[in-house]
Amino acid sequence: MSTYVLLTKLSVDNQHNPKRRESMGREWFEEVKKKCPEVKWIDHYALLGPFDFMDIYEAPGEEEAAKVSLITMSQGAVKAESWSAIPYKKFVEIAKDL
Repeated sequence: MSTYVLLTKLSVDNQHNPKRRESMGREWFEEVKKKCPEVKWIDHYALLGPFDFMDIYEAPGEEEAAKVSLITMSQGAVKAESWSAIPYKKFVEIAKDL
């Protein structure tokens, strides 16, 4: 399994109703779990910056990661980026072999 970071920016319409935010998040999460059952969720953060949320998850490959981003955009995000992430110790091992 590979590790991915999902950065999400909500649409302005979805930002104006913070009371609905929790139920929207649960609906999104249930949809992703249903359509991407192999994805393992590691953590979820609210951000104070250009993106609204960051999720860290493991997926079998880039196709599953793309599905997560596409589902996220279909659920009210204007931007959803899934980045591959390499654990630091593994990165150092790769660099030593160069």
